[in-house]
This record gives sequence, structure tokens and C-alpha cells, in this order.
Amino acid sequence: MSRYTQPMDELAAVDASALPDLQQQAYFEQYGEQQPLTAEDVPSYLVPDQVADFLGFFYRQITQGNVGEVAQCYDHRFKQLTERYFKDAPWPEAHLVAPFVNNDSLFLTLYKELYFRHMYTTQSKTVTIEQRFESYENYCELFNQLIDTEEPVAIELPNKWLWDIVDEFVYQFQAFSQYRAKLSDKTPEEIDLLRSSPQIWNVHIVLNVLHSLINKSNVNEQLVEISRGEDPLDVAGVFGAHPLYRMLGYFSLVGLLRLQCLLGDYYEALTVIENIDLHKKGWYSTVPSCYVTLYYHVGFAYIMMRRYADAIRNVSTVLLYILRTQNYHQRSSGYDQLIRKKEQLLSLVALCLTLCPQRVDDTIADHLAKVEGVSERMMRMQSGDLQAFTELFKKVAPKFVSPAPPNYNVATGDFQNDATDLQLKLFLREIDQQSLVPTVRGYLRLYTTMSIEKLASFLNLDREECRIHLHAYKHKSTQGVWTGGDSLLEATQQAAGDLDFYVRDNMVHIADVKVIRGHSEYMIHQINKMTAKRE
Repeated sequence: MSRYTQPMDELAAVDASALPDLQQQAYFEQYGEQQPLTAEDVPSYLVPDQVADFLGFFYRQITQGNVGEVAQCYDHRFKQLTERYFKDAPWPEAHLVAPFVNNDSLFLTLYKELYFRHMYTTQSKTVTIEQRFESYENYCELFNQLIDTEEPVAIELPNKWLWDIVDEFVYQFQAFSQYRAKLSDKTPEEIDLLRSSPQIWNVHIVLNVLHSLINKSNVNEQLVEISRGEDPLDVAGVFGAHPLYRMLGYFSLVGLLRLQCLLGDYYEALTVIENIDLHKKGWYSTVPSCYVTLYYHVGFAYIMMRRYADAIRNVSTVLLYILRTQNYHQRSSGYDQLIRKKEQLLSLVALCLTLCPQRVDDTIADHLAKVEGVSERMMRMQSGDLQAFTELFKKVAPKFVSPAPPNYNVATGDFQNDATDLQLKLFLREIDQQSLVPTVRGYLRLYTTMSIEKLASFLNLDREECRIHLHAYKHKSTQGVWTGGDSLLEATQQAAGDLDFYVRDNMVHIADVKVIRGHSEYMIHQINKMTAKRE
């Protein structure tokens, strides 16, 4: 009979301060950390009885393949126990819980992944260099157990857990890259340790892990077969047919997209997910955070590739998804993060609309108007205020990282912002090239025809300079737009704004290309909105 029988809502609340690290340290000094332990050896002040029962139950559900019960343990019961016992303290170390889970090495590796993830969440500013190293080594052990085997590991985990493993792996690489770049607060011993351990969180190893998971699962081959309407199991192989490996490989594609964006390689970022069809509901939709991560990074990559219309289209898709489902997620632990991401995505749309004015969904336009400071910042950007562009870019951009470690001989330097500053510099260079485009557009919208001399007088320029800015407007308003095809990189060059013009005999002829929706389209749009609300 399961030892885990007490309902979670009946567990007595325990102050997190009752489980300080000092108690674990005192226990280790008295009994020794390396001694094999039995359940009777572990005092309840380190592993409360309810926690011990839960871990034993959790372990048994995994070994028995009860995926639904594992999902309940992972999504709800683990978080409830965290809130009651370990809100501001770490979970017990792995060797303390080992007696309750039959000393199972794979489960303990999975437990340590949760242990360090909780530590990064609640104590991100106090994670030590040794703990960062230990977390990296645990990920290596976990992936080695999954990859370096001739037969698939006989367990199944819920999709959300698999996504969280990949997502946290990329996040901890990002966090370590920024941590090692800030040298001013490091002791000489820590700098020596960083210098002597170049393999820890090395970008090549992180990339290799993600590519190995993708190749092990044959997920790209499976996605190609699905796009052809064929059976993906024909090319899946032994590992790819296993749900654990198939979904780990799939989520690794999204992890690679995120990683390449963090490194500033946007072309490669879109290349790695070329087999994921964003225009049909795919496996990414089974995990909301994966859905948001995928579309956000695709949208940001398009911005940096000067494909603003495609960025708006993709970001609008995920924004509508968030707005439609945010009430459903209101009681979930990730609700606050979802709201922050919604505001970030709305700001990203505002940035794109400034550079490529066009009509957006009414729902998005309504929420955009409600975001504090966005309307004022858009007006500043339209007037060419580079500071406003800088502020909004820093708000919507990911935290970029450098693939290489800093120069450890410069012990007083802080380099954690260098990668972001470089991407900002490239973005502002593009903005500076079209600094007068919003002003030119504003004058052109007032006329159907006007002479170059008249436009030049409005801009306080001579005629030749005015022609140069008209060429700049034409060039910057022409961009690659996805109109179909298998790859996100495919594009047709077209005028993507809401205004077009041509010059003949020193006269500028202007055409408003904004499409006015008919009554039928409006009614269909409202019907779809009401249907989505009912669902």
C-alpha cells in the first residue's frame, strides 16, 4: 500500500525557516555525508514525513509508468510541498532522499534537476559557483543516461516536465554565462576556478547536447513525414518511437531556437526549426510555456532580420493565445510570468508597428492602448527619439550572452552587458538609417501627389537630399514577407507598410495600400472572437 495517503490540503504548514542549511550541515558533520543511509537514519527535521511519503509515491509512479499520476505529482503536489516546507529554503539534498526512493540513480538525477531548479528560482542571487558546477554535472549525468544507451530508457514523463528540463538547461547556461562575465564581485579563488574549468557550461557542449537529443529521436525526419501526411513511425527508429525521446528531441529544437537567439545568430535560429509548422497546431501547443517561447523568439529573430510584418504576424498569434487563455491559467504557478510575457510581447508589437505601420487585430490594439507608457513611447519613436527605441529594445529583447568566457586577467571588469550592448548597437544602426522615415511618411499621408521641392521644404532639405530620403523610405519599407513555403526563411520582397509611392517627373505619387475590411469580414471576425470565448 502506498505510504503517500494523506491529502495534500491536510498537511500542516511548516515555517521554511525550520529547515535551514545549517541543520543539514550540522547533521553531515556529526554523521558524515558519504555514509549510506537508511530511512531511519534521516531525521524528520531534514526530510519531513509527508515529504518522504511523497517522494516514495512519486518514485513508484514513475517506475510504474503512470504518466497521469506523475503529472499530478510534478505539476501540483511538488509545488504544494514546496510552498509549505521549502518556500525560502532548498529541498533536501539527494543523498538524504535516496533511502526513500530505493537509491534509484535515474530518479535521483531527476530529483536533483528539480532541486537545483528550485534553488535557481528562489535563491538566484545566492547560488554559489560550486552549486552551478554541480547542476551542470547533474545535467551531464542525466543526458548521458538518456543518450549513451543502446535501448531507450524505460520511463515516461509528462510533456511539461520534459520541456522544463530543456528550458531550464538553456536558462542555466544563460545564467552562468552572465555570472562568469561579472568579475568585479568574484574572489581570486572563484576566478581561478572559472579559469581552470572552461568545460563547465561550455557553449559547444550545450549545443552538442541539444543536437544529440534531436538526432537520437529522429525528430526532424518525423516532422518531415508528418508534413507529407505520412506515418512518422516509419522513420522514427527505436528511440524516436518512444514518447520520452521524441518529445525531448522536439523541445530541443525550441531550446536551440532560444539559444541561437541568445547568441545573436538569428538566421541559424530560424533554420533549426524549419521543420516545425507554425501555421498548424503542433506538439508545441501541448505545453503553454513552450508555445510562448517558440513564437516570442521567432518574432524577435524576425525583428533583427528587418522582417517586421512577419514579426507582427507571429507575435500576434501568441498574444491572442495568451489573451484567450489567461483566465484559465489564473490559478497556476506560472500566471505572473505569463502576464509579464504578455506585456513584453505587446511592447514588441509596439516596436514593430512603429517601424512598419499596419493594421493589427482589434483585441491586440485594445490591450496595446492599455499598457502604461507604450503610447507615449511610440510617439517618441515616431519622432526619431533613439532613447525611446533603446528603452523599448531593452524591454523586449532576451538577455544575450557571449559564447566565449571573459578575460579573467581583468579582475575588475564587468562584461555581462557586452552582448546586449552589441545587439542594441546593431539595432540602433538600422534605426538611424531610417530616422526620417516616420516624418516623410507623415507628410506623404497628407497628399495624393506632391512635388519633391514641396516635400524638401517641409523637411528643411535640398532636393537631392530629399530624393535620398525617399530612396531610404522605399528601401526600408520593402522587406521580406513570408507568403508560404516550408521554411520560415522563405520570403517575398514587398512593400509591407500601409503606404506606397513612386516618383515621376519630380512629382511624388502616393497610394494608400491599407485594406479596408468589409462588413462580412468584420462579422466573421466577431463570430470567431465569441466562439473562442465560449471555448
